[in-house]
Amino acid sequence: MTPGHGYHDLREHIEALDRAGLLVRVAREIDKNTEMHPLVRWQFRGGLTEEQRRAFLFERVVDSRGQGYPGAVLVGGLAASTHVYAVGMGCRPEELADRWEHAFSHLIEPVLVEAGPVHEEVHLGPDLEALGLDEFPIPISTPGFDNAPYTTCSHWITKDPETGIRNVGNYRGHVKARTRLGIYPMAGQHVYLHWQKAKARGAPLEAALVVGSPPVVSYATVQKIPYGVDELAVAGGLAGEPIQVVRCKTVALEVPADAEIVIEGRINTEWLEPEGPFGESHGYMHPRMLNPFCEITAITHRKAPIWVSFISQVTPSESSVIKKVGYDVLFLKHLREHCHIKSVLRVVMHEPLTNLRKFIVLQMRKPSETEVWRALHSAATFHPGVGKILVAVDEDIDPEDVTMVLWALSYRMRPHRDVHIITGMEKGHAPPFVYTGDTYDEVKGEGAADDSAMLINAILKEPFPPVSLPRRDFMEHARKIWEELGLPALRPESPWHGYSLGQWDEELEQEAELALKGEHYRTGEKLAKRRVRVR
Repeated sequence: MTPGHGYHDLREHIEALDRAGLLVRVAREIDKNTEMHPLVRWQFRGGLTEEQRRAFLFERVVDSRGQGYPGAVLVGGLAASTHVYAVGMGCRPEELADRWEHAFSHLIEPVLVEAGPVHEEVHLGPDLEALGLDEFPIPISTPGFDNAPYTTCSHWITKDPETGIRNVGNYRGHVKARTRLGIYPMAGQHVYLHWQKAKARGAPLEAALVVGSPPVVSYATVQKIPYGVDELAVAGGLAGEPIQVVRCKTVALEVPADAEIVIEGRINTEWLEPEGPFGESHGYMHPRMLNPFCEITAITHRKAPIWVSFISQVTPSESSVIKKVGYDVLFLKHLREHCHIKSVLRVVMHEPLTNLRKFIVLQMRKPSETEVWRALHSAATFHPGVGKILVAVDEDIDPEDVTMVLWALSYRMRPHRDVHIITGMEKGHAPPFVYTGDTYDEVKGEGAADDSAMLINAILKEPFPPVSLPRRDFMEHARKIWEELGLPALRPESPWHGYSLGQWDEELEQEAELALKGEHYRTGEKLAKRRVRVR
């Protein structure tokens, strides 16, 4: 990190990834429309472990017509894995949750500076009209289905027209012209609330779209921060010092001074345009909708700017990894501090193919039955459209491990007694969609209450026998022998040893010890004395 800074800018982050062996530099020519995202996608769909995933820096980018671009494109550079994410946060992966918990409680407001690298080049007026968005190698994310390049790692900064409180949210941008971008704000998103207020005043909504911010800004931007809390202050909390910002050239907004690119403009509140379709994080093509659009008034950037693109769509993806760490902590904080359910130990939102939003597991320590149901209901209603299948498990069940969760579901719950269905829920960001050809749905502020959530209490209700694996001390000793024999490296998967779940008494313990000493005949003699006649 640079002296006096508690955070990297994007270029320092890339250097740090390189030093950590987490960066793939692609020096050969790559087509941004047909080759770039499919290449990076393979590390999420090709059977690689998370530890094998890397950030990709494409240094020679062209389009389908052979047009080259200055600068480079970074894909997977913020959250291809938790290891990549941790480099951006300047900590170890195991420290991420604590870093987030501290940031939520110690916000640091940004500080305004006179100038920054993002203003090294400024495009206005005829200069802007001549090139505009064509200057940048914006990739096609879902080639074969997307109808244009879309900005994906694009942080839209707007302010509440009434209070002036800033919001930074990550929304896709549909590239429609050199100086026009569609935006998909989605129902309930804070930018949409700002847009509604601007519309009521009969004025456009000023916006600044940031690409290539310092990583801590990106990590804060994608979280579900409560309305009225400035994401740049959360980013400052992550960094431990204020984020430096500069004033925009044509709108009354402030942006990170070290960003790579800023696109300034005004979101029209008089007209809507068809926007999409686009491959979304729920794993399906999100259909065309009537959405707002931004008319660009200025573009500023660093020299030879680096474009940043998220790998999103089907999860797991960079989009799901970058959200998961903060989401889990935010849900845990809500349940433990706001709902006062101290028996909740962890909250895990599952990413494979479920986009974090739908499958949520709560790990609890010896909760009462009322605590279980209160925790499940509170988690299901924390955010609109988040939480469709929610499961409460004991502390011996790893909530990250779906097979362990299924084990708990199979033996620790009875569907007729331990499953509750709650109705009146929003579907949220998910199919099914109504497709009507040339007509489009308009983004709505309120989602229809036509979905439901399934709450499952998979907590032990009574003592169970021990887990049928060798006791821990024997497994640990056997591991030493394994390693002495030079066998393949082990990656223990829970449960990897047996342990008691309450249904185990002193007599059974003594019999097991006798067996270990080779004195099991003594047990046989005892059992012979307990014979009963067949009736």
